Amino acid sequence: MTRDLLTRAWIWLIALSGGSAVVALFVEQGMDRRIAGGLILLLALFKSRTILARYLGLAAAPSWRRGFNLVLSFYCALLLGLYLVGGTTL
Repeated sequence: MTRDLLTRAWIWLIALSGGSAVVALFVEQGMDRRIAGGLILLLALFKSRTILARYLGLAAAPSWRRGFNLVLSFYCALLLGLYLVGGTTL
């Protein structure tokens, strides 16, 4: 794996982390917390996919990468559902 790919992955991770910070700032400005939570969870999903593909080398193993992405996506959907249900009152 070349250094250029790892450097681009690192820059992408920094940008995604910055995006999470921006979303948190918008919450202080009155953004709906459910939307912010979903956006932050989506950004975390992108970060985990980047780490798996670039740093752990799953870019070279597409079937493994698809499997991990599928499990991560289902897990994030479950977390989002629990987050949204937990914010409602009965």
